[in-house]
Formats: sequence, C-alpha cells, structure tokens
Amino acid sequence: MTQVAQTALRNAMTVDVEDYFHVAALSSVISRDDWPTMEYRAEANTHKLLDLFSETGIKATFFILGWVARRSPQLVRDIHAAGHEVACHGMSHRLVYEQTPEEFRQETFDSKAMLEDAIGSKVGGYRAASWSITKQSLWALDVIHSAGFEYDSSVFPIRHDLYGIPDAPKRPGILKTPSGESLVEFPPSTATFMGVRVPVAGGGYFRLLPYWVTKMGLRQINRDLKQAFIFYLHPWEVDPEQPRIDAGLLSRFRHYTNLRKTHQRLRDLIGEFRFTTVRNVLSDTGLLAP
Repeated sequence: MTQVAQTALRNAMTVDVEDYFHVAALSSVISRDDWPTMEYRAEANTHKLLDLFSETGIKATFFILGWVARRSPQLVRDIHAAGHEVACHGMSHRLVYEQTPEEFRQETFDSKAMLEDAIGSKVGGYRAASWSITKQSLWALDVIHSAGFEYDSSVFPIRHDLYGIPDAPKRPGILKTPSGESLVEFPPSTATFMGVRVPVAGGGYFRLLPYWVTKMGLRQINRDLKQAFIFYLHPWEVDPEQPRIDAGLLSRFRHYTNLRKTHQRLRDLIGEFRFTTVRNVLSDTGLLAP
C-alpha cells in the first residue's frame, strides 16, 4: 500500500465483472445479438485489477456475469485461485424488472450453477444488473433466496432514473423477502452531505464526482458511523482505450468520463482504507458465519 489505512474497519471491495458492451447505458445502441462480435476486453481488464489487488495485498469479491463466465471459465478459476470471493451477477445483464419471474429464476439458477461448476465450490453472493431490484421487482429476492444465496447486494438506497429504493436501509442487515424469508442485504454505500444522501459506493460516482467526495463520504461511514462500507467498480472502468460507442450524450457522459483517472484513484483508495471480501465483512459484523 502507498500509505497506512486510516481505519481498522475492514470494508468490502467488489468488482462487477462485465464488459463495456454489457452496460445498460449503451444498451439502446448495442444489441445482445451483437455481443459475440464485439471486441472482448473483460478478461484482460479483470487481470489488471487482479494484478493491482495482488500488489496491494487485498482480497475482493467478484460478481461475475454468466455471459463472461461462459466465455472465460479460466478467468473465473483464476479469480478463485487468487483467494478472492466468486459471486454471481446474473447471466445476461438484463434488468430484473424487465424480466418475468420465470426468466429471472432460470438465469439466476443457471448462472450460479455455472460459477460453482467452474470453481468447485459454493457461491453465496448475488448482485443484480444495474441495481435493478426495485419496489416493482422485490419478488426477485425470493428467487435469490430459493437459489441458495446467503446474501444480496442489489438494493441501492437512492433515487435514480433506472434503479433505487430511496427509503431502503443504508446499513447491512437482514431483510424479509415478500414471502417472509430472511436474506442478508449489503446495500451500496451512501453518505450524507448537508442533509442530502449521496452515493459514494464507486462505479460512475467514483469517476464523475471529485475524489475527495468519495474519500470524505467513505470516511464518514467508517469513522462517524463506525460502519463498514461496500465499494464497487467494473473492469472496463480501468480501460481508457476501449472502443467508443456512439450513444446518447448522457450515456456517453456516464460511461466515458474520467476513465483515465480510475486506476490511480483506486490505488489511492486502497491506500486510504482497509479492504477485504463481502463475506469477510459480513462475518465481521456477525451477519454471516465465518
């Protein structure tokens, strides 16, 4: 690490393993039928992150898209062999609320089985594409529970045009599914500035907002709330050379802004805070068994 971490709390470092052409921001101009013909960069970019994590001595949770796992099964094994946690990001990156319960169930069970076959071990964590478990798709939590996942990280407690449940709990805890089952939920982290809830969990927010906003917000969670946070990013966010797609202005802004800064910002963040896997953090808090 470049400097001593400022807190004794362990926080969750997570990676959503998908490629640039999978993202919802570009879905209006890239058909799923075109995915096999696109330049594939997820494998090399994920190895960039694996190298950084190895250099800095941290372990992370990798929520792997089934589409990527099918194309790069060795990548899944490499992540597992390096001591990181393998978790599930669904199969096709379709938004949950655009699927029927039957479609979601099939994708969820299939992607979990694929990952478990690759590593020969149980996969306990799930994260929906683009945080798309909203009030209209809470039924998905019952599917996630029935598939045997121990925890979920899909419910973003903010207001957004594509996702979010603004009044959802901010802290990790036990939630009740619509049918009354218990499931551990680790929501993406938010901080409060002047009474306004601000997302500081990573991804586009990490690139678009000044670095000090993320650092201050995460420090607030650790120091003031004495709570672990969860951070996320995607392999394509450390790839400024990726192909540029002619999407709408807002989509291009969300996707391409500050790509050249992400790798160094991530290195700086790792120097500021302690990181480990989601499972380890939930074990620290007593929400999961060690």
